[in-house]
Amino acid sequence: MKNKIRIVWQGILPSNPVLVLLLGMCATLGTTSSATNGLMMGLSTAGVLVCSNSVISMIKSLVPDKVRIPVFIVVIATFVTMLQMAVSAWLPALNASLGIFIPLIVVNCILLGRAEAFASRNSVVDSALDGLGCGIGFTLALTILGAVRELLGTGSLFGFALYPEDYGMLLFVLAPGAFIALGYVIALTNVLLRRLCKGNN
Repeated sequence: MKNKIRIVWQGILPSNPVLVLLLGMCATLGTTSSATNGLMMGLSTAGVLVCSNSVISMIKSLVPDKVRIPVFIVVIATFVTMLQMAVSAWLPALNASLGIFIPLIVVNCILLGRAEAFASRNSVVDSALDGLGCGIGFTLALTILGAVRELLGTGSLFGFALYPEDYGMLLFVLAPGAFIALGYVIALTNVLLRRLCKGNN
């Protein structure tokens, strides 16, 4: 049981794909103009991660080494296509907001990285838990970054106005603001990790 919890926890903070490993920067910077967009993109990626990790773990013994990567990409692309069709049918507003970034989940290096490094070498349950942990970590990172940018840029949080938009800083709504906000969030994460390491020692 402790091992299962450790697998999930690794993806949430110690090996957070965005804040520690700096993976998936395209989606991170492109979709975090608001907390809602960050949350939805994170949850979408998390769902694909859990499903693709599970299936890849199931078929790992059937896939020859020479075609391992193409097969993994096909599995990931299948789940992304299903996700895109579902979002397009049931959540058209979200589909319009995230746009091209939903199909681009296919080329997100987090998914292929976890498939290659973990799912292809571990059991189905452990692979699903690994996908869940990385998905939660990715979702938290995108939501926090989106919340910071939305709050500083427009004065709102999850669409609720907290102060007049006139006092917001346009910089944080634009692309340069994403880099600045991400830098500060990563710095705070490093401080937190150091304190956790000292506490464990």
